[in-house]
Amino acid sequence: MSSIFRGKFALILKIIILAGVTAILSLLAQSAVASGEIAIGIFLVIAIVLLNFTYFTKISIPLKFFVPGILFFIAFVIAPIAFTVLMSTYNYQTGNYIAKDAAIEQVLIRGVEPDANQTTFDLVSGKGANGSEAILVSDIANQKFFISTADELTTLDAGQLTINEYGVATTAPGFTELSADELATSDAYTKVRYKYFDGYYIVIEGQGVGAVFRQALAYDAKSDTMKNLQTGEIYVDNNRGNFVLEGSPEEMLTPGWRAPVWFENYTKLVTDERVRTPLIKVFIWTVIFASLTVLSTFAFGLLLALALNRKMRGRRIYRSILILPYAMPSIMSILIWAGMFNTEFGAINNILNTDIAWFSSANFARAAVLLVNLWLGFPYFYLICSGSLQAIPSELQEAAAIDGANPRQVFRTITLPLLLQILSPLLIASFAFNFNNFNLIYLLTGGGPRNTLDGEIAGATDILISYTYQIAFGRNILDFGLASAISVLIFFLVASISFYGLRKSKVMETFG
Repeated sequence: MSSIFRGKFALILKIIILAGVTAILSLLAQSAVASGEIAIGIFLVIAIVLLNFTYFTKISIPLKFFVPGILFFIAFVIAPIAFTVLMSTYNYQTGNYIAKDAAIEQVLIRGVEPDANQTTFDLVSGKGANGSEAILVSDIANQKFFISTADELTTLDAGQLTINEYGVATTAPGFTELSADELATSDAYTKVRYKYFDGYYIVIEGQGVGAVFRQALAYDAKSDTMKNLQTGEIYVDNNRGNFVLEGSPEEMLTPGWRAPVWFENYTKLVTDERVRTPLIKVFIWTVIFASLTVLSTFAFGLLLALALNRKMRGRRIYRSILILPYAMPSIMSILIWAGMFNTEFGAINNILNTDIAWFSSANFARAAVLLVNLWLGFPYFYLICSGSLQAIPSELQEAAAIDGANPRQVFRTITLPLLLQILSPLLIASFAFNFNNFNLIYLLTGGGPRNTLDGEIAGATDILISYTYQIAFGRNILDFGLASAISVLIFFLVASISFYGLRKSKVMETFG
């Protein structure tokens, strides 16, 4: 069998696979560059070169195994972390999403004003004699008609036109009307500014209707300022992603752009009370939630493991039943529990004959979160505790019993310390997982209860990761820069706690 993967067949197979991978990555690189994602394009090109160099040469055998993992590690671990850190130094929120060039273009598009009379016309969209986009305009009030393109305006005599019963011109020499299908499949005609008199132009506002506007703002690239053409007011770059009125920085033009503010998002976490106060509350609850979850699931799982570690009738059946919550998808379990906690129709209130609003009270909501997480987590610890108990030499327990130790003393002095030494890395990993247990909070309580009418962002059951989600996606002002800063904080917190726990448990020394 091994001979199949050697010789010419293996070489041909390798060439085919690498050719396919190279073709796919080349296509992705081309698409990335075309869409302006230069960094992604460069990474894909480097990946193509590295993969072909690695597998078509014999320079390093271990590299053939490491290269795919290294590329995936860079793409899906290092790059997201680097992007998050970078965005945490930007003013990146609602109104400041896009790049500066795109923001200037949008400001100019919005920087228009109607004429004093807010004049509107009936019009027909079509093509001029030279094939460019044009409109046939009917000024019914003044009985004037003209064809307008982006560059010129041509007045017409009524005798040259076909005018319907409403006084609207429908045909004219040198003008071809667009069909309904053409209008429905293209929006190019609505984006053109059609020429009018005295610096004004006509914009299509609806089918068959146009309004008169003029440009109120102009951009000066040399001074990097916006100028109001009517009032002469100057808007300057405030170095935070917006043009603001000179002398009145609170008055700004929208939209803005992503702009570096360096460590401002991090200083907000300390200096801005609106951010600091809920962040501290959420952090305290996050630590309590993760700690109580690990403690309760480990204790309950260990208790069940000890109970089923002795011989009894039907032990295999009991063990199978206990791992059912672990075998069932957690999302389904959480949603089922959410229904069971329903105030009016939930099974829990019906069984207890109560009328508790579980998700409207902070204390009850937190209790529900801990209870559901206990249900989801204890099978895992039951399994690993069962396996670990089997690994503890029975001679140690027998020797302690001979020395006169009772079962409680044997458990406290021998079984539990050895279990903790074996399971310390898993306990730390469980703490880190629950520190970021977004699915449970989002699906069960949504982070609530919270008083949204008072502008509260953090709910009673929000942990740091769900609080970050609320800042980034859960309100009217979406602040990705601040959310990124909190994400970086979470990363360092979890990394520090995990590293400290591993050092205290001496796992690093064991593996070293």
